[in-house]
Amino acid sequence: MLHLSKITRQAISFKNFSTSAIIKQEAVGTVGNLPTKRPVGGFRGGILGFLFGFSISSGLSIYYLQQENKIASGLLLASIEELQQGTGKISSHLERLQFVENELNSLKNQSAIKDDVLKVRGEMKKVYDGLHLELLDLRAHVWGVEQDLQKVVKTGKL
Repeated sequence: MLHLSKITRQAISFKNFSTSAIIKQEAVGTVGNLPTKRPVGGFRGGILGFLFGFSISSGLSIYYLQQENKIASGLLLASIEELQQGTGKISSHLERLQFVENELNSLKNQSAIKDDVLKVRGEMKKVYDGLHLELLDLRAHVWGVEQDLQKVVKTGKL
C-alpha cells in the first residue's frame, strides 16, 4: 500500500491537476493501491431514490388496480341487476304458462271428446227415429179417427 503525505493527498484531491512542486514530491513508503474515498450519500441516495420511485410506482399501481376493481364491480353489479330483471320476467311468464295449462286442463276435462260426440249423436238419432215413429203412429190414428168421423157423418149413426 502506498502511503502519501498529507500535502500529496491534498494535491490529488483537487479537480484540476497541476504540475506544481508539491505534486512532484514523491511519497516514501510501500507501493500499493491508493484508498479511494467514496461519496457518503451516493449509495444511500441511490437506495433512497430507488425506494422513493418504488413506493410512488407501487402507490400508483394500487390506485390503478382499485379503480379497475371499482369499474369491474360496477359492471358485475349491473349484470346481476339485469339478470334479476330477466329472472323476474321469466318467472312471470312461467306463472302465466301454468295458468294457461290449468285452464286448458280444465277445458279438456269439461269438453266432449269424439267418442262422446258420436255416442250422443247415435242417441239423438234413436230419439229422432222414435219420435218419427210416434208421429207416424199418431198420424195413422188421426187418419183412422177422421175415417170414423166421416162414416158417422155419412150414415148419421155412431
